[in-house]
Amino acid sequence: MAHLTLSNISKHFGNFSAVRDFNLEVERGEFVSFLGPSGCGKTTTLRMIAGFETPSSGKIAIDDVDITHKAPSQRNVGMVFQSYALFPNMTVAQNIGFGLRIRKEPEDAVKKRVDEMLALIHLEAKGNSYPYQLSGGQQQRVALARALAIRPQVLLLDEPLSALDAKIRVSLRAEIRAIQRELGITAIYVTHDQEEALSISDRIVVMREGEVDQIGTPFEIYNFPKTRFVASFVGTLNTALAEVVDPAQGLLNMNGSLLKIADGVNGKRKGDKVMIAIRPERLSFLSEGKKENILEGRVENITFLGAVVRIQLKIAGATFNMDTFNRPSLELPQIGDTTQATCSAKAVLMLSE
Repeated sequence: MAHLTLSNISKHFGNFSAVRDFNLEVERGEFVSFLGPSGCGKTTTLRMIAGFETPSSGKIAIDDVDITHKAPSQRNVGMVFQSYALFPNMTVAQNIGFGLRIRKEPEDAVKKRVDEMLALIHLEAKGNSYPYQLSGGQQQRVALARALAIRPQVLLLDEPLSALDAKIRVSLRAEIRAIQRELGITAIYVTHDQEEALSISDRIVVMREGEVDQIGTPFEIYNFPKTRFVASFVGTLNTALAEVVDPAQGLLNMNGSLLKIADGVNGKRKGDKVMIAIRPERLSFLSEGKKENILEGRVENITFLGAVVRIQLKIAGATFNMDTFNRPSLELPQIGDTTQATCSAKAVLMLSE
């Protein structure tokens, strides 16, 4: 039995559908991210789980108990907001213990739990400080501790790192993930940052215009996107139109260049047009080893990106990026040169709409 279940959840605001037919089962202790652009419905879905919005239709259950129409205070869910939402007139310790005092827990139990939370977020010395005396990262740690203090069944995080600078975001997201694993708590994390979702999630729900486009592990979402939107939204992607030559053998014609795709071209006939995609890192120089597909192209640009060098090639009328590791022995062509790139049949993806 799933720990958290969302069954056919929809949310309408007048004639506008913010979320449509959302289905998800989350296991206990799982870390699931809702990923998508602004306005795709991910925060609305999170707010329905929290009880701040009521679904227009569908059912939300925790451990098979229907919480769809329960008030936020009646469901054991912790929420971490983007804006921290700490009480400025309360100390760090008072903020963390707020939910416990609302539940009228004994003061000695509150103090013990607050001390546990301060140790968990490594802010033992800041219990008597006020929010304005803390950095943004420290404030977000306190917001996390406050949400965890009530021992929630599910932890909800609504873009909690978006207000922080890049370096702090990277370190704090690792801390959040480590704490989640240590406590074994089920977590739902909303973000529009693909790198963030890929780095910390057990599974990712990619959303577009109120609907789920794909659910999968970070490995599946990145390497095997099922739609053009998922492929283009997550990571850098080369795309081009091709014509089916032999559906059974998976042979395609990309403006004169033949390509082989693994597992054939299901559901397509000879002459059909398809959209293909290849990740930049799946392409390599032919001199580094031949694979099933060989593509000839003209070097249009070379960009150094630290550990990676990106070579822009014009192949069969389309622009392709090829990423290779930067190393002292790397021999690069010159801009304007004609060179050959290669990739495996498994590197070529056929995308649906």
